Amino acid sequence: MKTKSNLERVLESKNFAVTGELGPPQSADPEVIRRKARILKDHVDAFNVTDGQTAVVRMSSWAACLIGKEQGLEPIVQMTCRDRNRIALQMDVLGVAALGINNILCLTGDHQKFGNHPTAKGVYDIDSIQFVKMVKDMRDEKKFQCGEEMPVEPRLFIGAAANPFADPFEFRVIRLAKKVAAGADFIQTQIVYNVDKFAEWMKMVCDKGLHEKVKILAGVAPIKSVGAARYMKTKVPGMDVPDSVIERLRGVTKEQVPKEGIKLCVDIINQVRQIEGVAGIHLMAIEWEEAVPEIMEAAGLLPRP
Repeated sequence: MKTKSNLERVLESKNFAVTGELGPPQSADPEVIRRKARILKDHVDAFNVTDGQTAVVRMSSWAACLIGKEQGLEPIVQMTCRDRNRIALQMDVLGVAALGINNILCLTGDHQKFGNHPTAKGVYDIDSIQFVKMVKDMRDEKKFQCGEEMPVEPRLFIGAAANPFADPFEFRVIRLAKKVAAGADFIQTQIVYNVDKFAEWMKMVCDKGLHEKVKILAGVAPIKSVGAARYMKTKVPGMDVPDSVIERLRGVTKEQVPKEGIKLCVDIINQVRQIEGVAGIHLMAIEWEEAVPEIMEAAGLLPRP
């Protein structure tokens, strides 16, 4: 019998789910994870740890997941195809499952040219869609990708990412459908600032009936400064930050911007909750974990089930 993760139980019970995100340090200091985990505890149903986000060397996701788990939080390990071939991926899948990590987010990974080792060799043996299928077959069929069988399967709740804002827009739902067909149980989206475009994407998702096959968590995040908003708008591929968001932050004093950024996040949470097919949120307050309790309280999402 498959052990269900807390996240899976929350989503199955039709409660509005909340996942958080925890950025691991560029060091071997476990206290960084412990401090952030203590802030997130009792405010999220599970937490992600990024895996070499933007191709920058950081503490491994599985190790930081274990440290957070010791603090009483449920981890979602992130794993990318950038640094591992299919042999290494399957080895790590078995390892995290054996360590009691019950959720995984399967990602292709940011290209190494964006990180601090741009001349590193990328692996990309398979992509995120193939990765999802491989983990599903390991879990449900007890089979490695080569077809050989295993005696004890990795019992994992399988997640994938989706970006409703990348071009070409009309292909975004087709790509999501491929991940659902491959076996994704839940989806975490890119950060939503353009709620209208996200609602348009969700309508296309619902028109295809995908919301009945996979649980979709809308990505949300507070903004700390006008500069951060401008940077996301102009420098981060696949991000859609409307001018109205920047104007809203410019409409208050510099000291008030962080508070306004939190209010903006709460407003977006309240809007996406009303959109058909949205099963929860993925709250990304990277290096601003202190904002999470305030956001959750203001959005009326406490206590957690």
